[in-house]
Amino acid sequence: MLKVCIVGAGAIGGLMAAAFARAGHAVTLIARGAHLAALQARGLTVERVDGRVEHHALPAADDPAGLGPQDAVVVALKAYSVAAMLPRLAGLLRDDTAVVTALNGLPWWYFYRVDGPLRDQPIRCLDPDGSMARSLDAGHIIGCVVHVSGEVVAPGIIRHTSGRRYLLGELDGRDSPRLRAICAAMNAGGCAAEATARIRQAVWTKLIGNLSFNPVAALTLARMDEINGNPALIDIIRTMMEEGMRVAAHYGEPVEMSVEERLKVARSLGTAKISMHQDLERGRPLEIDAIVGSVVELAHRAGLATPAIQAIHALIAARARHAGGATG
Repeated sequence: MLKVCIVGAGAIGGLMAAAFARAGHAVTLIARGAHLAALQARGLTVERVDGRVEHHALPAADDPAGLGPQDAVVVALKAYSVAAMLPRLAGLLRDDTAVVTALNGLPWWYFYRVDGPLRDQPIRCLDPDGSMARSLDAGHIIGCVVHVSGEVVAPGIIRHTSGRRYLLGELDGRDSPRLRAICAAMNAGGCAAEATARIRQAVWTKLIGNLSFNPVAALTLARMDEINGNPALIDIIRTMMEEGMRVAAHYGEPVEMSVEERLKVARSLGTAKISMHQDLERGRPLEIDAIVGSVVELAHRAGLATPAIQAIHALIAARARHAGGATG
């Protein structure tokens, strides 16, 4: 039995928590506000894709301090909330504890443990002062790319809307007992978790869609089916994908999917409102730096022209400022 702490028990964190609990592991949730109060009072409720509803009575708190060492810590926060949380994880960690980062966009650890001259270099818009690198030793980190969607429909209640696939990988590409154990635990709970030796390539494959569709959705407040049905918007998205793929290839992680194949994946989301659209409507900060700004930064470092991405980045950053939200 694994001891697992889910830091950020929102839609994705909650679904991962339910999977670990379903498989018989000891799960603790970290949440806040009304969602935390509901988790403490009534437990976690998950509305599954097949219509089943399940309830999990799991301990929940707003602070990981005092929970003791864990076998795995899942960080499923919005990217802009991670920096403040990392120092608070210290009490959860043994030398061999895995910290699974289930995040959108490029992660702050992107260049950790890569071979070559960029090894351990920060992405400045994500970790400008290096505090994230200092707060958590890279040896703890397992990257996680989530191909699952869900929504917190009410405090304590999560609706799983699509997907089961998670890609997990050690930063140095090695196979490891802890990686195999976490994938096995998730799969026993109904996930489709796969270990990969190319976690950064997995990041880029998802990011190519996110960096284009997410800001366009937030700027237009259009659902995915409305965007996919608008040829003018798809032309912009296609151009952004092509630019992003050139950046990925420059850094040694070519996306092994064509633009048209990636657009087909996006069409499978039907009428969904994707994350940045939801966040803007609900007055939340937008994950602009992780999803778009980081790609602009890496393109600039490489001397690559990305005019469409830069233009959309400027527009969505201005939109967030006008709405009073952060651009982190």
